Amino acid sequence: MYDLITIGRSGVDVYPLQTGVGLADVETFGKFLGGSPTNVAVAAARHGLRSAVITGVGADPFGDYVRRAIRGFGVDDAFVRTVEGRPTPVTFCEIFPPDHFPIYFYRGERPPDLQLTPSMLDLPAIAGAGLFWFSLTGLSQEPSAAAHAAALTARTSGPTVFDLDYRAVLWESREAAHEAARRSLPLADVAVGNLEEVEVAVGVRDPEAAAQALLDAGVRLAIVKMGPEGVFARTSGESALVEPMEVKVVNGIGAGDAFGGALCLGLLRGWPLERTLRFANAAGAFVAARLACADAMPSTSEVEELLNGARS
Repeated sequence: MYDLITIGRSGVDVYPLQTGVGLADVETFGKFLGGSPTNVAVAAARHGLRSAVITGVGADPFGDYVRRAIRGFGVDDAFVRTVEGRPTPVTFCEIFPPDHFPIYFYRGERPPDLQLTPSMLDLPAIAGAGLFWFSLTGLSQEPSAAAHAAALTARTSGPTVFDLDYRAVLWESREAAHEAARRSLPLADVAVGNLEEVEVAVGVRDPEAAAQALLDAGVRLAIVKMGPEGVFARTSGESALVEPMEVKVVNGIGAGDAFGGALCLGLLRGWPLERTLRFANAAGAFVAARLACADAMPSTSEVEELLNGARS
């Protein structure tokens, strides 16, 4: 049995090794494992969770790299499918600290991670996983949307987390993303997203109102990431507001995935809500202070050291 199974995007992140420079002028780049659900699995594995990712890659050298990188980070690649005729996606970014990190997706019209079908899934493994994590992007095309529906229907125990991860360029329209979110929220136990993402999902941007709207839509825990204002969460019986951690931001792109992996740990360990949020917030801050995403994911002890330093 797995502690965590994620499903969704994977690929290669190509990040400039120079900050404050546009891609037109960058001369050196680094190659890293990418894709939000894949990075969440990596982040969780760094906390000692047995993790696996369901995704698709191309039959090309980048696909080989993704598989090797996933295994190298201690994540099971048994559910990574190779899709012929579809190149492994590549993503570029620009790094302008502290808060401007444009992303450029080169995924093609039908990337391999959106070619997953229900028949490709190990439904018993999904049903038995301690936690299942899916994202909005995986609902943007068929047959991936049908595969997600089959996976969500198969879930029989443990929390299911819906990452509202909204990337406008990967959707036909904002309205289509809203409809997909509306249909899937009742099948999730936890919803997590930033201010724009919760607005896409439930039409409300105010954190407290958005959290309540997510609860009304069917989840049991709503988490709204507010950037420099911290994180707000609500259940039917309690709410919590956690302030941000101050770090020198290098690259903010992987912070949300580190938050996600740490959130999985807190949920699986049954931690109190505020403790879970503080831990996840610190994990995100740890990665924001570094260049890479997957390569920078912290261990539990590293997050605790950061928290203890903030308290002292």
